[in-house]
Amino acid sequence: MPDDSAQYWMGFDLGGTKMLAQAYDLKWNVVAKERKRIHPGTGAKGGVERIIDTINEALTKAALNPKNMLGIGIGCPGPIDMNKGLLLDLPNLGWQAVPLKERLSAAFNCPVAVLNDVDAGVYAEHRQGAGKGARTIMGVFAGTGIGGGCIYQGEILRGGTNSCFEIGHMQVMSNGPRCGCGQRGCLESVSSRLAIAAQCARAAYRGDAPHLLGAAGTDIANIRSGALKDSITAGDKAVEEIIKEAARYIGIAVGSVVNLIAPEIVVLGGGLVEAMPDLFVPQVAKAANKRVMPAYKDTFKVVPAALKDDAGVLGAALWAEYSLSKKEKAAS
Repeated sequence: MPDDSAQYWMGFDLGGTKMLAQAYDLKWNVVAKERKRIHPGTGAKGGVERIIDTINEALTKAALNPKNMLGIGIGCPGPIDMNKGLLLDLPNLGWQAVPLKERLSAAFNCPVAVLNDVDAGVYAEHRQGAGKGARTIMGVFAGTGIGGGCIYQGEILRGGTNSCFEIGHMQVMSNGPRCGCGQRGCLESVSSRLAIAAQCARAAYRGDAPHLLGAAGTDIANIRSGALKDSITAGDKAVEEIIKEAARYIGIAVGSVVNLIAPEIVVLGGGLVEAMPDLFVPQVAKAANKRVMPAYKDTFKVVPAALKDDAGVLGAALWAEYSLSKKEKAAS
């Protein structure tokens, strides 16, 4: 039978085709969890239904009463209208203008907060992770793509209505490789895992990365973060140089942002950083400090993310709690 007394917050991470629902008690302990996938061809209507089913399955397995859910926070890749709770664009699935807040509120009869997934991850690091207590924290998460987020005085930095801080689409190379957004020389086009894998595949094909060639071949789908780490450990110097160069470009972008907002903490996360923090963190810090104004040099710390895979889903739940408490204070 469902527990009729336990109150909880629900966090949801819609990471492209992967989904994670986690419920948290009032002390932020995980009390329910469910993972699912969405087929790339699934439309928005069917996808939202699958989100609802995933949340319901998590609650059923943990015997939690849906009526005791205090709110839902859902982090999604891509730009978000945070006021309306509208997912504006989800390129991996082809969804556009999806009213997530409206659909989930109707399904569960509770408040819903919709935010960018990297914003959610950086917010979690601000509340409970590597950036706890900082006035200004920026995050750069490097994986298949590159996402960014910024917390300023406890709030997610955003525009008038939409999420922002798309650091992956900051230009770092004049007339560089074409990015998925259509522009050239974006940070994502030179420092994402896909960009790195493509360069490493060429190095392997040329014979410059024999260990990577033997372990993963030249198919970029097989050249993931773990394979890159193993390749470097085995002695593939070409792979190490490619990753150092990618980290340098991240540092160039970070340095530009430091000149704008002067964060105390720069959190690096994502699969690439998790696999090779000792390579990425010092390279990014070095490149950033070379490019900031003298007054900002060494005024910020570059640190690896502390919360790993749970950052996005936890941050979504934490933001839902914060958003609701803010509304209640404004109404009182």
